[in-house]
Amino acid sequence: MPALRLALHFIHRELRNRYLGSFSGGLWALFQPLIQLAVYSFVFVYVFKAKVPGANAPGYIPFLVMGLWPWNAFAEGLARATTAIQDNAALIGKVALPREVLVFSAVAANFLLQGIGFCAIVIAMRVFGVPVDLFALPLALLGFVQLFVLALGFAFLFAAVQVFVRDLSSALPQLLMLWMFSSPVFFARDALPERYRGWLDWNPFTYYTEFFRAALLGAGSFSLSSTLMALGVAVIVFTLGYAIFRRLNPYFEDFL
Repeated sequence: MPALRLALHFIHRELRNRYLGSFSGGLWALFQPLIQLAVYSFVFVYVFKAKVPGANAPGYIPFLVMGLWPWNAFAEGLARATTAIQDNAALIGKVALPREVLVFSAVAANFLLQGIGFCAIVIAMRVFGVPVDLFALPLALLGFVQLFVLALGFAFLFAAVQVFVRDLSSALPQLLMLWMFSSPVFFARDALPERYRGWLDWNPFTYYTEFFRAALLGAGSFSLSSTLMALGVAVIVFTLGYAIFRRLNPYFEDFL
């Protein structure tokens, strides 16, 4: 319980510091996704005339939302958690606390905000006539939880490495951009030449874009075997990331 209270405290601190001094406060977590949706609607639909292949394919903007918002949660959570130990060096030097809480709180706060934004986007699309299955929203949120486990595993790994290799935080935005464009966020698997489609299965984020589109839009499908495989990958990444973090933890203060 003390660890849980400490985690809740740092999540609250992360949320408070993020919106400290802002006019709208936490409501920006709702406004930002809606503004982004309007921007993407104009750019991709009216400028680039983007479409999803397939006779029964959904519109491009709903298609994009189901891949982009989970990616935002994943990528921003990693970016904020990577420097969590480094950013709290002064606190670590003064107070004995489990360093894992700092990484967990950075990822959890971001997923909380992005999850609220995602729900707002889904409901807004349904209000404007997009055939989104709202009854599948709880299932989609379970997918967010599974994605959180994957993100947390990478976050523990990156946060530990960042203490010793300070270049990681500088290189991470470029690495995440490369990862995003090699994931089916802006495109469907069927848009690739057939000989390259199988390579997407090696990308751990691929499952989540296809899962959200299948669950909420009925675009494509997902199976129990693919879900269990993605869950297994998330658990393995979390276990390895956390083990490396724990192994390097005793040496953090020497390099901070």
